[in-house]
Amino acid sequence: MNIFSVIGLVLGGVVFFIGLRLASENMMMFVDYPSMFIVLGGTFAATAICFQLDRITVLFKIFLSHILGGKKINYAKLIANIMQIGESYRNGEGMDSLSSKADDPFLKEALELIGEGFLESKHLIRLLEDRMDNMNKMRMGDAGKIRTLSQFPPAFGMMGTTIGMIVLLANLGGEDAMKMIGPAMGVCLITTLYGVVVANLVVIPIGENLIESAKDIHQKNQIILEGVKHIMKKSNPVVVAEELNSFLLPSERLDWKEVVKG
Repeated sequence: MNIFSVIGLVLGGVVFFIGLRLASENMMMFVDYPSMFIVLGGTFAATAICFQLDRITVLFKIFLSHILGGKKINYAKLIANIMQIGESYRNGEGMDSLSSKADDPFLKEALELIGEGFLESKHLIRLLEDRMDNMNKMRMGDAGKIRTLSQFPPAFGMMGTTIGMIVLLANLGGEDAMKMIGPAMGVCLITTLYGVVVANLVVIPIGENLIESAKDIHQKNQIILEGVKHIMKKSNPVVVAEELNSFLLPSERLDWKEVVKG
């Protein structure tokens, strides 16, 4: 579980709830079903027009799986795995058996391609680079779709507020007109509140989370690609570790001395 993301989600909800509670003891004044219908229904309709709904559903599932079951990428463990595979390959072990030792799917795929022996080294590396870049473009594109969705809830919130204002102004009249304006304006603005909350507490954080996840996966694949190049060259594992550590912050790097000792 990605505990920090979960804490962030819970904290956002708590802050919003406490803010409403501090504003008024009557929490029901913030509940308006027509406003909910306009914001959520309008956002759903606009999403259906712009994108394939099944793809958007998949993206939200990816986000939930990343939040509930995802773990931060352990780059040091990944580099250690590449070192060990490279050393075994230097000692003559076959690539067929080495691919089963790969902990990462992209690394496993690369080793299987090497083991098949159909592609020359340059062609194989170019193929892996293309797959890495194309997958990153698709992930970033999908995350961008979620960010696009964040425009819809505030827009429909404003639409609901406009509808409420029209109804309000159309019904003003008589001696009690001034007394009606305050409560009626409050109801009108609830729709804007719903739109802002859905966009800033739900949609935008999900989009940003997916973008960060795509960046992490791309960096991981870059490390793997560089490691595969060294495996094919049968480079010294220590050289491999130092080369791959160059992609990382000092706190994330592998202490290759521990691997060598082990």
